[in-house]
Amino acid sequence: MNFVSTRGGAAPSGLSAAIAAGLAPDGGLYVPATLPSFSPREFDGCESLPEIATRLLQPFFDGDPLAAELPAICAEAFDFAAPLVALATPQDYVLELFHGPTAAFKDFGARFLAACLTRLQRDRDRPLTIVVATSGDTGAAVAGAFHGKAGLRVAVLYPDGRVSPRQAHQLGCFGGNIHTYKVSGSFDDCQSLVKQALNDAALQHDVPLSSANSISLGRLLPQMSYYAYAALTHWRTHGQPLNLVVPTGNLGNAFAAILARAVGLPLGRIMLATNANDVLPQFFDGADYMPRASIATLANAMDVGAPSNFERLRWLYPDDGELRRAFRAERVDDDAIREVIERRYRDHGEVFCPHTACAVKVLEDLRRDGADGDWCVVSTAHPAKFESIVEPLTGRSIDVPPLLAALLRRPASAQPLAADYSQFARELRTC
Repeated sequence: MNFVSTRGGAAPSGLSAAIAAGLAPDGGLYVPATLPSFSPREFDGCESLPEIATRLLQPFFDGDPLAAELPAICAEAFDFAAPLVALATPQDYVLELFHGPTAAFKDFGARFLAACLTRLQRDRDRPLTIVVATSGDTGAAVAGAFHGKAGLRVAVLYPDGRVSPRQAHQLGCFGGNIHTYKVSGSFDDCQSLVKQALNDAALQHDVPLSSANSISLGRLLPQMSYYAYAALTHWRTHGQPLNLVVPTGNLGNAFAAILARAVGLPLGRIMLATNANDVLPQFFDGADYMPRASIATLANAMDVGAPSNFERLRWLYPDDGELRRAFRAERVDDDAIREVIERRYRDHGEVFCPHTACAVKVLEDLRRDGADGDWCVVSTAHPAKFESIVEPLTGRSIDVPPLLAALLRRPASAQPLAADYSQFARELRTC
């Protein structure tokens, strides 16, 4: 299996090289040169998430030095649950992706990427630096996955004042080979700094760099796995495809679901839920794709005005008309997020983080408009990470998962950083 750039200006690459590089040399995102095709029967005998992930990802690893390590990588990365849980409303489910060490879905991809890079990285005298921009959850997951790994270090950038207090604490609590920067700007500013660094040949000569954002192939591929697990679990029980509502900001998690369906997993319709940053809803309503500055919302991990993985979506659907027919995206504002969190707890005892609430609102609208079949909302973070939002709306304290509680007990700090590339480059050379 080779991997090519979405922009078509780079030579095909093997998997290990594409994962280590992060971005393609022409600035594009790596995608598979060809897509494998599966039927549900090909997963017979695969029951656990690591087993399903190994079978699903095997074609992408074919011929690569990491191929023999794939079962061990999957077992190491996916050692926590991803349960598909029934909601109170009929034929509605939630895929809980927050049972990992940092209580967010990003743990799956970050741990998989770390397991790959620790097997690839051999030059301990010249460490590989992972640069990652985060709108809330990615940075902590990457920091946790790479903390203490020899020959690897991480630079985490987050927008100062635009993540929850508990998210900020997580981002700054690791120390050691993890360097955390609070940037005076938005997530888009953080993402721009990361992309500039990855495209800076002179900096890469001095400081080998890679990415752990959703632009990384090593994040994208493993995120297909929990969709395969949920789809096959549902298919084996009910004999019909599972429809999805995916809350999305940078489009990485949503594109993983789309790719899982494209290779043959039994997934039906895929709806996208955004917050008030509505670049995607406007595009799917017929407007030109127009990235813009992001605005702050309650669902802060989705505060993205220029979703990087839209480039991958257009690679898979090069005709905009076909793309618009294939998917829909709906906007959910802060008032609706509050209303959903409050009402679903009052009526059903269900507790959602603000991002999951966006997906629940879109599902409710679909049901109101007559959507049938079995639908699943994707729950991307534990509500305890957003206690300042969720607890006043539910009127109850939210139990903190033990692993998250342990992180919150650590001291935390972050270094201030202007949204200035020259300053960031200096930091990478000296940190």
